[in-house]
Amino acid sequence: MAKKKDKTEENILAIEEALSKTELFIEKNQKIITIIVGIIVVVVIAFFGFRKLYMAPKEKEAQTQMFMAEKYFDKDSMNLALYGDGNYLGFLDIIEEYSITKSANLAKYYAGVCYLHLEDYENAIDYLNRFKGRDEMVSCMAIGAIGDAHMGLENSEEAAGYYLEAANHKTNNFTTPLYLFKAGKTYEHLNQYDKALHAYERIKDEFVKSYEARFIEKYIARVKGYLGEG
Repeated sequence: MAKKKDKTEENILAIEEALSKTELFIEKNQKIITIIVGIIVVVVIAFFGFRKLYMAPKEKEAQTQMFMAEKYFDKDSMNLALYGDGNYLGFLDIIEEYSITKSANLAKYYAGVCYLHLEDYENAIDYLNRFKGRDEMVSCMAIGAIGDAHMGLENSEEAAGYYLEAANHKTNNFTTPLYLFKAGKTYEHLNQYDKALHAYERIKDEFVKSYEARFIEKYIARVKGYLGEG
């Protein structure tokens, strides 16, 4: 019992000693601590002020400007969407003038797809790689579009890799079978029929309700024929 009491007293003394050292440290460094706390407060206030007073209006302005570019994009007017019409900015202007906004980031995706349609594949890859997507579906589409651009450049191996990456980025019944199908066709083009078969059979087995599943049997049969499994 005495030992337990002694141990408790030792713990109390240790705590008191630690508190004393802490108090002594604070007393000796009070000025520095006050400055550090002040800096932290100023940084926090500046951060929230920047977001509310600068970023929010800038974001709203960028969205307003990008509205017409999106309209042109929907109409397949890719040059107007990219460069603007003289009254409204194009995606490239949005990227430059509103560089730190979410709209500018999305404009990089749009610009990449515009260049893809215009068969400027190098620029398409550049802008699509610069896009940082949080929306999982748009991210899948961006990765798949990089695959399309590599196909345009006749880089079939790279294209197949991007198609598989897009298919596996976020599994769903739309983009996954779409890009598995594109991967399968690309592997056929490369005479890599085992890989093509694997992609096609995933569509058949895992995505039975997808659009691609409706006609995938004939592709499976064709590839099996190449492999001598027919």
